[in-house]
Amino acid sequence: MPQGNMNLVDALRVLAEHRGDAVVVTTMAAEREWLRLSQHPRDFYYMPSSMGQAPTLGLGLALARPHIDVIVVNGDGCMLMNLGCLVTIVDAAPPNFRLVVINNGVYEVTGRQPTPGAGRVPFAVLAEAAGFRFARRYAALSAWRAGVAEFVRAEGPAFAELLVEPTPGDNLQPVRPGPMADQIRRFRAALEPTPAG
Repeated sequence: MPQGNMNLVDALRVLAEHRGDAVVVTTMAAEREWLRLSQHPRDFYYMPSSMGQAPTLGLGLALARPHIDVIVVNGDGCMLMNLGCLVTIVDAAPPNFRLVVINNGVYEVTGRQPTPGAGRVPFAVLAEAAGFRFARRYAALSAWRAGVAEFVRAEGPAFAELLVEPTPGDNLQPVRPGPMADQIRRFRAALEPTPAG
């Protein structure tokens, strides 16, 4: 298990305070908590998700809308499912792309089974090795608070690994944000350029 002393809600709250008008794509446990923290029109709750594919979805958004910052909030279990996307993201090199990995060492929404390599896989080191321009690991909430502004302003692709404790309690399932067709319609409208005034 990671040795972080952050909880998921506090870590996400810090991001919510600094995201500005960026697109935020969330999945799994992060999706569940983000839905309670933010109702921004550029939030996209990737649920039901294809596990591991949120970063590539965010990459497509960043390439399609280069004038809009895109932040993907992924889990460590999801990241393990698609480590190859790190190299793909760097190869495309979108300066408006940022990836946050919530590392709690478990597959939280399926019953807290330990992820392979829990507590040993340094995702930020992997991102740096893949070529991310900015890659940092935050083990404490105070460090994340101090570093989040740099992360959201960094020229991408940028990467932040947050070491968090698994969420306590039994209600760990993601929350559906409503019909996907409605979410997509609202999200597409939020991505359209605003008419010049």
